[in-house]
Amino acid sequence: MLVISYDISDDKLRSRFAKMLTKNGAIRLQYSVYEVNNSNRVIDNLILKIENEYSRKFGGGDSVIIFDVSEVKLKKYGNAIHRDQDIVYL
Repeated sequence: MLVISYDISDDKLRSRFAKMLTKNGAIRLQYSVYEVNNSNRVIDNLILKIENEYSRKFGGGDSVIIFDVSEVKLKKYGNAIHRDQDIVYL
């Protein structure tokens, strides 16, 4: 699982980056923080897309941080605890 956090000053680039993350399976946790819990292939493709298509467009004040938290034990509270539970609709 990845946690991706960004601070991008250009509105248009920030919007495109956020849309790209959601199209690639990321779930918005907070305004600029996303969770990607998918197969290694999808995660690798997402990282390549960020490196090849977006990294050269970032300015000096922009930052994107990708945390690989697959090996870390997580504690979740509040609404976040419901993200891992199955929902059954009848």
